[in-house]
This record gives sequence, structure tokens and C-alpha cells, in this order.
Amino acid sequence: MDGNGNYTTQMDAARKGIVTPQMKIVAEKEKMSAERIRKLVAEGKAVICANRRHTCLDPEGVGSMLRTKVNVNLGVSRDCKDYEIEMEKVMSAVKLGAEAIMDLSSHGNTQPFRRKLTAQCPVMIGTVPVYDSVIYYQRDLSTLSAKDFVDVVRLHAEDGVDFVTLHCGITRKTMEQIRTHKRKMNIVSRGGSLVFAWMSMTGAENPFYEHFDEILDICEEYDVTVSLGDACRPGCLADATDVCQIEELVRLGELTKRAWAHNVQVMVEGPGHVPLHQVAANMEIQKSVCMGAPFYVLGPLVTDIAPGYDHITGAIGGAVAAMHGAAFLCYVTPAEHLALPGVEDVKQGIIASKIAAHAADIAKGIPGAEERDGRMAEARRALDWEAQFACALDPETARAIRDSRKPEDDHSDTCSMCGKFCAVRSMNKALAGEAVDIL
Repeated sequence: MDGNGNYTTQMDAARKGIVTPQMKIVAEKEKMSAERIRKLVAEGKAVICANRRHTCLDPEGVGSMLRTKVNVNLGVSRDCKDYEIEMEKVMSAVKLGAEAIMDLSSHGNTQPFRRKLTAQCPVMIGTVPVYDSVIYYQRDLSTLSAKDFVDVVRLHAEDGVDFVTLHCGITRKTMEQIRTHKRKMNIVSRGGSLVFAWMSMTGAENPFYEHFDEILDICEEYDVTVSLGDACRPGCLADATDVCQIEELVRLGELTKRAWAHNVQVMVEGPGHVPLHQVAANMEIQKSVCMGAPFYVLGPLVTDIAPGYDHITGAIGGAVAAMHGAAFLCYVTPAEHLALPGVEDVKQGIIASKIAAHAADIAKGIPGAEERDGRMAEARRALDWEAQFACALDPETARAIRDSRKPEDDHSDTCSMCGKFCAVRSMNKALAGEAVDIL
């Protein structure tokens, strides 16, 4: 909100023709006009997740026509409860270019860490309030009321969180579908399973669905973006694009309209595990059903058989998904399905997702996407190693690999793969009229 109180959210400002400071920053990053960004936000086709209480935020835009953004999931669990290590992961993620951090902590007093993130971290911060509900109240799931869940959403908004994942699309009707259609993996969404369990034990409707308008009032007050969680995302290839997933997506489209009526920005979450040949179709269905609201996907993973390498399966799916309209990639690490990711797992997951995002941006023709690749080509032609490292997504790793296996001649401008057989060196000399010495 500006000093005169002329708008409540980024969407409200955009619809009133106001270009906010955040829009100007995003426009500069995206090499677009601020007016173009404003129109996209007004239409709901781009979001700027920017809680007014997150004062150290360096804003980013999320939308299919903007650079593909990468989210990193972090947070402690009962078995891995060191917040200092999690903060180390946060700083590493920011350094490697992640545009968002989601705190998925499921143990202990989560609020100090969450507040530390919104006080110190310049990237978007997201949470899943249903995780925190049991932890915050220190009570069994079945004893929590609908009001308890809504109050935790408010708590996270007050703490400065920029976006919240809410599993609003799973209803009592979904429960019957899950039982009837006999999925191989049932529900693999942690938040979705908690909501399903709460409904099963209490007999009540999903509180996030039933009290959606009240939640939207909170989000409008603090300018929190709603990320509509996909409780029924497929957890294996056999469940991809089934009736449970699509029926939930239709409901998320309806909820998107309701959020926009409150001037609340919306992202829609998507699969999951999807065969490669179904990825593009999933993106097209979402764009149609959810009217172009930014799509936020986990991977998607294109095979089920690569534990230890799921950052690769996720990057393959992520590149195809983003090329066909996904706006936001949730990273997948080598530890997916196995353990809480360590610092090195986080790094590998981010790099894999950044590669996927960048490849998709080139394919989509995002302004400026190929500039860095052009500089890299020039550096390689000149055999300028320092310039190559400067262009690399991960300069430290590139430098370490070269330094560990240098050519026999330490002053050589080639690498130990080809030495004087280097094609680039040979061509540079030949075109310059010089003798090409090999032996």
C-alpha cells in the first residue's frame, strides 16, 4: 500500500493503473516496460509475491512470459533439526540464484526461523500453513478446529511470508474419488494428506475450502499471494493426468476467480510425476482451466526409477514444462524420496532446475535469455577461461574441475581433454595464418 492508501495488493494497484515500485524493479529485470508488467499483474497472468512486511525483499515476477523462476524447499524435521544448517542452505540457495525459499519446517518452534527469513532473506518466502498448525498448537491433528487453521494463515501473513500454499481444492467429494479410483500412490502431497486425514477424522469439510473467503481477506490485508496447492498431484507415472488430478484442477480454476475478485494474486500448483509425453498437455490444460494464472510445478519428474538422481528427472520435466507455459519450478534434489536434503543436495537441485529454467527461457524467446550463452561462446572461442567461469551457472565447480585436471603444460590455454589437439586452438591459429603445432 502506498502512503495515501490507494491500493491494497499488487493486483489492486495494477487494476487501478498504478505502477508500484515493485513493478518497476521487475520490469527492469525482465527487460520489459513497467506498463507491460502492470497489465500482466492486472490480468492475473503474472504475480509479484511481496508481503508488505517483507521489507528486505528484492521483488521478482512470476509468469509464463517472464523468466522462469526457481523455488527451493528447506526446513527442519524431527530427525534433522539444525536451523543453522538450514540457514546455510538458504544463503547458498540465494547465492546460486534461487528466486524463492519455501520453509517447510515440521518440528520445533518454527516462528523464529520464519521471521529470520523475512527479516534477512531478499528472495520470496513461502510456507505451507497446514504443516505448522500441529506444530504451533502442539495438539493432535484431529483436535484442531477450522479456526485454528485459519489463524495460522494469519500468523504467517503477519510474519511477512510472501506466498502460502493452501490445499483448498481437495474436498469431501475428492475423498470418495480417491477411494473409488484406486490410485497406485494415493495422495503424496504432505499438506494434502494432512487435510484428507483431518476430514476423515472429523467428518468436516476442508477448512481451507470452506473458509476460503476469510483467508482471502487475510491475504488481501498483507498482500500475500495464494499458491493453490495440488493435493492430488500424481506421485507416480501411473496416476498422472487422472480424474482426481483434473477434477481438483477444475476446482482450483474456480478458486482462482474467487481470489481475483478479492484482488489477491494467485499461483496454481501442478504435478508431480508425469510421463514426458504428457507434460505439455498438462501445461495446456492448466492454462485453459486456470485462465493463465502462473503455474508452479514440482519437477515434474518424468520417471519413477531414479532415486538419487531425481534432480535430473525433475530437470528434464521442468525444461519441457516451462517451455510449454510453467512459470515457476520447484527444485528437486538428489535426496528426493530418500532424505532431508543436505547442503550439497540443495546445490545440485538448484543448478539442475536453473539449467531447466534457462533452457526453457531460450526456447520461449524470453528477452535477453541467450545473452549469457553468447558471451560464453565468445569466451570459449578465445580460450578465455576466466571469462568462461564468469558466464557459468556455477563458476566454483567449473573452476575446480579445470584446476584438478590441468594440461601437462600449466601455461597452456587448452584443457586436458584435447591438449594441442584442441579444435578451437587449431582453428584460431589456422585462421590467423599461424602454424598449428601438435607434437
